[in-house]
Amino acid sequence: MNNTQNDYLLLSQFSNGSKNIAFIAKRGDVSLDTFVSESIFNITGYSSDEIKQLPENHYSLIHDEDSSEVRRALIEFESNPQKNYLELTYRIISKDGEPVWVNDQILLERDNGKIACRKSTLINISDIKKNEAVLQAQNDSLKDLNVQKDKFISIISHDLRAPFTTLLGFSEILLNESDISEDERNEYLRYIYDASKTQLNLINCLLDWSRLQTGRIKVEPVRLNVKHVITTAITPLTGDAIRKNIDVKVDIAADLSINADERLIGQAIVHLASNAIKYTPEGKDIHISASRFKEGFVEIVVRDEGLGISEENQSKLFRIDQKFSLQGTGGEKGSGLGLTLVKEIIDKHNGQVWFYSQVGEGSEFHLTIPEAKNIILLVEDDLATRNLYKRMIEHSMNNFEVCFASNGYEAINTYRDLLPTVVITDHDMPLMNGIQLVEAIQKKENNKAFPIIVISAKLTEEISKKYMKLGVEKLLSKPVDQQQLVDSIKECLY
Repeated sequence: MNNTQNDYLLLSQFSNGSKNIAFIAKRGDVSLDTFVSESIFNITGYSSDEIKQLPENHYSLIHDEDSSEVRRALIEFESNPQKNYLELTYRIISKDGEPVWVNDQILLERDNGKIACRKSTLINISDIKKNEAVLQAQNDSLKDLNVQKDKFISIISHDLRAPFTTLLGFSEILLNESDISEDERNEYLRYIYDASKTQLNLINCLLDWSRLQTGRIKVEPVRLNVKHVITTAITPLTGDAIRKNIDVKVDIAADLSINADERLIGQAIVHLASNAIKYTPEGKDIHISASRFKEGFVEIVVRDEGLGISEENQSKLFRIDQKFSLQGTGGEKGSGLGLTLVKEIIDKHNGQVWFYSQVGEGSEFHLTIPEAKNIILLVEDDLATRNLYKRMIEHSMNNFEVCFASNGYEAINTYRDLLPTVVITDHDMPLMNGIQLVEAIQKKENNKAFPIIVISAKLTEEISKKYMKLGVEKLLSKPVDQQQLVDSIKECLY
C-alpha cells in the first residue's frame, strides 16, 4: 500500500465517523484517482460515487450566487506557487435543492510548481450560519432600539420642557401684575390649566409605557364582559362628547367576554375613544363595536368621522421615535404617546392593533384581545336538575360554560370570582330563597342590574311582583324545556 492509499484510508476512517465533515482528495488531474469520503452524503445528499462523476466534483454544486467569487479565489490560489493553503466559505445546493453552507479547507501539494495533490476538508456550517443570522438580526434590532431610544429621549426632553414656558410665563404675569382685568386673569389661568393638564397626560403615558416595558406593571388577565368594560371606560368621557355635540354609539353583544387586565384594557379604550372625540367635529358620530374576530379573539373597533390622518403621518403612529400629535377640532392638545401606550398594552395581551384612516373622512382603529368563554352561574339544589339544565345550555350555546352553586350562600361566595354573564337561580332553595339571593347580589354590585333568570314551580303573583321590582329579566315556571331556557338567555343578552 503506497502513501497515497494510506492517506485515503486514514481520511476515510476519520470522516465516516463524522456527520458534518467530509474529505475530497484528488491527485493531479486524474479523475480516476479521486477520493471522496462516504460522509459527503450527510452534507450534500449525493453519494461519493455521484460526486466523483460530477465534472468538478463538489465544486459543481456551488450556489450560483457564490460561484464566480469562489472560482476567482481558486484560480488565484492555484496560480500562486507560494501558497499551499486556502480556506473558503460558500453555499452548495444539495440533492434536495436546499442550500448548505460549507467551510472548505484546501491543502495543495506541489511538485516542481505543479499541483500534485489537492485535499479538501468540507465542513457543514449551516447551523453556525443560522445562529449568526439570528445574532445579527438581534444585534440589528438592538441597534435600532437604541436609535429609537435616543430619538425618544430627545422628543420627551423637548416635550417636558415646552409647557413650562406657558406655565412660568403666565404665572409670572399673575404674580407681578395686579392691574390685569378679571377676564385676562381667567384667560391666563385657563392657559396654565390646559398646559398642566397636557403635561400630566404626557407624564402619565410615559410612566405607564415605561412600567410596561420594564415589567413593573404586572398584567393580570381575568374574564371580563366586553360591553361592561367599554361602557365603564368611556363613561368619564361623556362630558367631552356632550360639549361637542358628538353622539358615541356603542354596538356590542352582551355575551362577548375577553381574557384581559381590566385596568389596562380600559386605559387603551379610553385613549382610543378620547382621540376619537378630540379629532371629531361637532355634531358628528363615533361608533364603538365589538365582535368575534377569529377563533380565540375578540375584535374591538373605534371609528370616528373626524380629521383623519394623512398617509405621510400614518407611519409615525405607534412609534416611540416618531412623535405625532394633531390639534383637536376644539383646540385640544395630545401627548403624542397615547397610541404608543395602546400598542404596548395590546402587545402584552398577545393581541394586535391596526387602523385605517383618510383625511377628512375619519379613522378606524382595530384591536384584538383573547376571548374568554361566557359563564352561566346556575344556582340549584337538586343535582339532577343542575345536570339537565347544563346539557340544555351547552348543547345549544357553544361559547357558554355552566358553573354550579347548590345554594344562595355558595352563589354569593363564588359570584365575584366567576363574574358570570347570566345568573339562573331556583326560587325555592334552603337557607336562602331566590329573592334574598338577588337582593344580596345587587347589594354587592351596588344595585347594578345583571341578567338574572328565576325558575320556580311556585311563581305566585306576589312573588313575581317582588322579582319584577328587583329588575329580574325573566321568570320561568317549571318544568322548562330546552328551547324556552335558551331563548330566555338570549333575550337577556341580545
